[in-house]
Amino acid sequence: MQFKDINIRDPFIMPYDGKYYLYGTRGETAWTSAKGLDVYVSDDLKVWSNAHECFTVPENFWADKEVWAPEVHLYNGMFYMFVSFRADNRLRGTQILKSESPMGPFLPFTDDAITPKDWQCLDGTFYVDKNGDPYIVFCHEHVQVIDGEIHAMKLNKDLSAPAGEPVMLFKASQPEWADKSRDRFITDGPFMYRTACGRLLMIWSTFTPKGYVQAVAYSDNGEIDGNWLHENPLFEENGGHGMIFEDYNGTKYLVLHSPNENPYERPVLLEITEENGSLKLK
Repeated sequence: MQFKDINIRDPFIMPYDGKYYLYGTRGETAWTSAKGLDVYVSDDLKVWSNAHECFTVPENFWADKEVWAPEVHLYNGMFYMFVSFRADNRLRGTQILKSESPMGPFLPFTDDAITPKDWQCLDGTFYVDKNGDPYIVFCHEHVQVIDGEIHAMKLNKDLSAPAGEPVMLFKASQPEWADKSRDRFITDGPFMYRTACGRLLMIWSTFTPKGYVQAVAYSDNGEIDGNWLHENPLFEENGGHGMIFEDYNGTKYLVLHSPNENPYERPVLLEITEENGSLKLK
C-alpha cells in the first residue's frame, strides 16, 4: 500500500527498531461508531503493509463513538497509546492504552479517560519535561468553551492518573493571524517538539480563511510552563493535525492529513528543516 491507498486522519508515525509504524483515525468511521484502530508498517516510508488492527474497542467499554487521533509513545519500556473517545451519554475524553508491542494489542489499563470528566476534551499528546515528569497536553474543545484551549496536565509516573490540575497554555484566538470573524475558535492536534537548539515548540491545528492549517507555537522559557507565543502557520493548504519525526537517515518530516474533507483525507509527508529554532518546509 501507498499513502494514496490509506484513508486516515490524524496520522502519527513512530520509528522503532528499523521500521516505521503509522497510526491514525479510520477515515470511513471517523464520525460514527468506530470499532478499533489500525497500524501500518513500512521499511522505507513509501510502501506500507495492509492495515493490522492494533486496538479493538472492548465489550462494555465506556465509549462507542468517534475513536480519534491515536498516538503511540515508547515510555519506560512500554508502548502507550493516547486515544480520544466519546459516547452518547459521556463527554469526549482522552484515555491512555498500553501494549508490549507497537503492533498491539493496545488495552486499557485504567477504567476511564484521564482528562477531566466534565470537560469536552480531545487529541491528548505526551510530553516529558527536563525533570523527567510526564504530562498530557490536550484540547479543551470549542463546543464547550467557544474559544478552544490547549492545556497541560502533569501525570503520575505510570501514566495511570493525574498528578496535578490542568493548566491552560493558550486559546485558539490568541495568534495575530487568527480569524477573528469566527464565532468559535478551534484547537486540534497538539504535538510537542524540541529543536536542536533547545527551543520547545508545539504544532497544532485550527481554521483560518484559507481552511484547515498546521500552526506553530513556542514557549518563551523553553518549558511547558512558559508563555506560549505564535509563529505564522507552517502549512496552509487544507491539511493539519500533524506530528514530527526523524527517519533513520536523520531527515526530519512533518506528517499530516490533507485534504481535511472526508473521505478524501490521506497522510502527506513533508520534509522540514530547522532555522534559528523555527520550522521550515523544505
